[in-house]
Amino acid sequence: MLTPFHLAYHVTDLDAARRFYGGVLGCREGRSTETWVDFDFFGHQMSLHLGEPFATTRSGKVGEHLVMMPHLGVVLPLDAWEALAGRIEAAGIAFDIPPVIRFAGEPGEQRTMFFFDPSGNPIEIKGFRDLAGVFAH
Repeated sequence: MLTPFHLAYHVTDLDAARRFYGGVLGCREGRSTETWVDFDFFGHQMSLHLGEPFATTRSGKVGEHLVMMPHLGVVLPLDAWEALAGRIEAAGIAFDIPPVIRFAGEPGEQRTMFFFDPSGNPIEIKGFRDLAGVFAH
């Protein structure tokens, strides 16, 4: 049984975070104060606090890509992933790695996309036709 994770990290502007996570990604807002806001990030608790975002480097080699490390994200069923990719594109959000199929025809075949929140935090969203493939090897 999967249980929700909790992730807390820094953003530079809570209003911009609300527009992005709530408006673009469709995450429901939870509790908040003047210095932080919680979101239901696809069934997981994400707490965004005002502060300096974590440092990242393009150092994660996955297939043909060097991805930003560290990064955060979520795994979605393929239909939800496709709908989210459409919302991100419609909102004019630039993709760091546009929607692509990774590991085609192999165990663990997945769709992935990378983009940044307004504070520069890298986000990866994966999509699986069959969620049992998440841990396939």
